[in-house]
Parts: sequence; structure tokens; C-alpha cells
Amino acid sequence: MPPSSLFFSIVLPTFNRAHIVPRAIESVLGQTCTDWELIIVDDGSTDDTRTLVSPYLADERITYSPDTNQGAARARNRGIALSRGAFITFLDSDDEYLPDHLELRRSKLAAGDIDLMHGGLEVIGDDSVADMFDNTKRIPISQCFVGGTFFLKRELAEKLGGFRDLPYGDDSDLAQRAIEAGAHVLKVDWPTYRYYRDQPDSLCSIAERSGVEGILAYRKSSITSNG
Repeated sequence: MPPSSLFFSIVLPTFNRAHIVPRAIESVLGQTCTDWELIIVDDGSTDDTRTLVSPYLADERITYSPDTNQGAARARNRGIALSRGAFITFLDSDDEYLPDHLELRRSKLAAGDIDLMHGGLEVIGDDSVADMFDNTKRIPISQCFVGGTFFLKRELAEKLGGFRDLPYGDDSDLAQRAIEAGAHVLKVDWPTYRYYRDQPDSLCSIAERSGVEGILAYRKSSITSNG
């Protein structure tokens, strides 16, 4: 989709999170910056996600795109393809923005010299995750590239082809490819993305319990249940 004068496109992928996705949506509606669109990509949910999302669609800035279950990376890429903003950002369905999340970043991004901005977390719960190369090891989340905090210039998203469909660490993979491509990457420390570590079906939680094999098994069972 061609770009427009819209500044932010927010891509919110979700799968069977009817019990919690309204919190994420409400946090977008509560932003002090209003120059955004929200694209909810439903990755094949079998719960009441569509019913709970429907009332929010009265806001013309919010769209809902249902799809078959293909995993978070492909859901994000679908949102990117549907987006219109100069910068594409993300929100996981179990997380939320604090009210000034977009506003704090807008002026810096508008300067035009940043291709990828990331960082700025408030972690609720365990502040470490399984290492993407060895799930028996733990690393601080503060040392990770967290995809939910990415603000990706449209031109870079197109150049990189979005996220690669990896079982775990697709956000770190994209950031590394951006760096290798010569992109200007900036990490910020404004803790306005509230990152929750309390959902047992999150990829981080599954990776901690059973590694990449567990994630692959979870994805297989999700596809089977949707088939």
C-alpha cells in the first residue's frame, strides 16, 4: 500500500488473546499523539477475539484483518503490507503503551535520520528471557531487541522484506540485518512500552520451558486446531 501523510502505523498481531487484547487496544486509544492507524492482524484465533475487537472498529483509524494461523512474523508482515504510515511500529497483544509512547518518539523520528528506533521498556514480571541460541541460558531483556518497541522506517521495512519466519528471535534477526544494511539504528531509554511476562503461551515463556522445539510443537498444534 502506498505511503500517505500518516506518521505511525501500529501493527498488533494476536492469536487467542480475547481475554487481554482490549488492554492493548485501549492503550493505543489513550495516546497523547493521535497521528496513527492501528492494524489488528488476527492470526487465526478460535476464541472471541473478533467479537471483542468489533466495537473498536467504529474508530476509522482501526482496522481488523483476520487470517489463518501463520505465526507472529508473518502476521507482522501482513500488517506491514496493509500499513500506510511513514513509520511502522508494533504492539504485542499482551503488552500495552503508556500514554506518551508515540509522542516521545515522534519529534526525533521526524528529523529523518533514523531508520530503526527501539528500546524503552517497563518490564512487568521476570526481567530476563531465554537466549535465542541456548534456551538454558538467560539474558536480561534490556540487552535484547524487542520487536514491540521497533519503529521502522517504511523504506527500510521494504528493503529488508520485513521479518523472517523464525521460530524464535525474529526481531533480533531483523535488527541485525538492518545494521548490516547500514541502517541508522537508535536505542532509546524512555520506558513507555509495558512488556508483560505473565502469559504462559508467549514465545519467550515457551522457549524457556522447552526451547525452539517447544515453539515448533506449539505452532504445529495451533495450525492443526485451526485446520
